[in-house]
Amino acid sequence: MMHPPENIGEILFSPERIQDKVRELGALISNDYQGKDPVVISMLRGAAIFTADLVRAISIPLTLDFMAISSYDGGHSSGAVKILKDLEESIEEREVIVVEDIVATGLTLSYLLRSLQARNPAGLKVCTLLDRPVSRIIEIPLAYRGFEVPDVFVVGYGLDFQQHYRNLPFICRFQVANS
Repeated sequence: MMHPPENIGEILFSPERIQDKVRELGALISNDYQGKDPVVISMLRGAAIFTADLVRAISIPLTLDFMAISSYDGGHSSGAVKILKDLEESIEEREVIVVEDIVATGLTLSYLLRSLQARNPAGLKVCTLLDRPVSRIIEIPLAYRGFEVPDVFVVGYGLDFQQHYRNLPFICRFQVANS
């Protein structure tokens, strides 16, 4: 069920500010991976929009793959992480950049990084658009970080509420009804 516009709150990051940050991150990655042909792994579904813009901002050769993992069952965290869609290419001896929409507790990402590390990549780094360190339970090294966000629910630019609002060109607070 689509929630009415009154659920949309303060815009935290405008489309222009997001694109400036994406270009900045793309330039950093291009510089750091000069001559290395990294594999960029986009975490579905939330990071898809960010990844599309990010890879266009990276000026070096790269390959792109996708993964989907979940620790949710029916809208609530189950505590167990499942791989819903795995990589199509091997990452053995490859430089890998995992692209996330938001890093909060670090629990799911920690599981993912352990799983990827077992596949023997040459290097493994994380690029996230949003970081919510106040929610962190497990520390995750973030090589590339867009914006720090407060402990509020956000939607837009790939982030959703019940699969809606991913298509908003900005990131804003979202007020869940009855909360």
